Amino acid sequence: MRTPDIDDPKTPELETNQTKNGFLCLVSRMVIEERMPIRFMYKTVPDHLNDTGWRMYSGYESEEYLADELNNMMTAPVEAMCKADPTITDLVDYNAGTVWERPPGSAEDGWERVYDYIIPSPSVDVDITNDPDAFKNL
Repeated sequence: MRTPDIDDPKTPELETNQTKNGFLCLVSRMVIEERMPIRFMYKTVPDHLNDTGWRMYSGYESEEYLADELNNMMTAPVEAMCKADPTITDLVDYNAGTVWERPPGSAEDGWERVYDYIIPSPSVDVDITNDPDAFKNL
């Protein structure tokens, strides 16, 4: 794992100090069922108390595959994922907003920090109105 520069304001000490809740992560079925290695992962704001916010992928998932999260992602304990791949053990301590990748051909522990990936957020469809009659009909 490449350690961030000591002069970088985003040092591990500052980026691992969130309150830790949850014990589950969402993992691509490619990783679980096809035994592909984790090559891409990020931490989002947890969805519920048992969720850590970690999302783990093989890096080979298509857009269509990712769009069908209900069928193609599974919950798993983070501890079990760390036992399966010890190279992620230190990484799962990082805060929400953290993204890591392990490019193909890199060393097994060749994790690199990603700074330009925009973590997907759930889309919420909201109707806004100032019309009391229209509000009553919603």
